[in-house]
Amino acid sequence: MQIDKLRGKELNQLFEAILSLKDVEECYRFFDDLCTVNEIQSLAQRLEVARMLREGFTYHKIETETGASTATISRVKRCLNYGSDAYQLVLERLDTDK
Repeated sequence: MQIDKLRGKELNQLFEAILSLKDVEECYRFFDDLCTVNEIQSLAQRLEVARMLREGFTYHKIETETGASTATISRVKRCLNYGSDAYQLVLERLDTDK
């Protein structure tokens, strides 16, 4: 499985750090230190692409609304269809929290 290639002490530490954050404000502060603005925006964009694909939007509509390239949209779609179901998990939880 692809995810097993990622496993390791440093990545575990990163994920534990993220899980230790108490609220959105702490996330903003941590990710501001951890990533560039473009990296953070790219991650957010991918999640929005996943949401829109899940809701049946066309590539053209997604590209227009998010600015994502068709390559990014295709990659996210591949993850939705053949990945680890993490986008589905997170999006379902976000829907439940509304």
